[in-house]
Amino acid sequence: MFTSRLTLLWLLALPLCVFTAFFLIPLGVVFVASLTTQDGQFTLSQYGRVLLDGYHWQVIAVTFRLAILSTIICIVLGYPLAWYLVRIVKWRSWRRACVIMLILPLFTSNIVRSFGWMVLLGRTGLVNDALLGAGLIERPIRFLGTETGILIGLVYILLPFTVLTIGNALARVEPSLEHASRDLGAGPLRTFCSITFPLTMHGVMAGGIIVFSMAISAYVTPALLSGGKVTVLAMLAFQQYSTVFDFNYGGALSITLLTFTMTLIGISSWMTRIGVHEKKGN
Repeated sequence: MFTSRLTLLWLLALPLCVFTAFFLIPLGVVFVASLTTQDGQFTLSQYGRVLLDGYHWQVIAVTFRLAILSTIICIVLGYPLAWYLVRIVKWRSWRRACVIMLILPLFTSNIVRSFGWMVLLGRTGLVNDALLGAGLIERPIRFLGTETGILIGLVYILLPFTVLTIGNALARVEPSLEHASRDLGAGPLRTFCSITFPLTMHGVMAGGIIVFSMAISAYVTPALLSGGKVTVLAMLAFQQYSTVFDFNYGGALSITLLTFTMTLIGISSWMTRIGVHEKKGN
């Protein structure tokens, strides 16, 4: 027993050391910097500068709006795609090909993909040319430098994460439960709302958390597709570290972003658990 515990301790030691060295210590340094001045004096002025200024609240609103919309769109688009891969596709070779096509873009840098969308979404890009050719618009739409362009780029980059997590949850749902529900007189919509969706809620929640966390902390895609005309909190924090060299103010921005993100994720997880328990109770 003692030997097994010692072995387990050694196995956990390396991950804990890496986690402490590369996450906890840097986070502690940023947190301490956000509470001090350049002279090392304790102060809350950095947080007052962030939370009491209207401009920062506008940036926070834009940041969370893009993250929430990206999450919602990825779930709405990802669920049908996951359903197609798990429930519709019968040939294993075609399913594997679809999964490969889904994850293949993940091996490409976000910078390269964002530059690609800059070409596609330009006034003379493929998207505007296609819309003009189809007669849907009379003049090119301005995508670059807007929240719409950023949203398109974020959804494209983050969609595979929701498809994979929801697909994994769908694969664990026994089709016999759905067949039993239909045999008892429930229609397809009621079966989905009462059986399938609640059983895959953990996958939807996991995919939503992944997408939201990555969208709200995204820097490259908003910076490139906005051209500096739309500012998110990650861009503002990076500017303070790389250009202004105000590490105290940048630390306050980073901790504020982390706090708001964890709070919103915690609230959504709590509401999801309550909904699942109520569903089970009924």
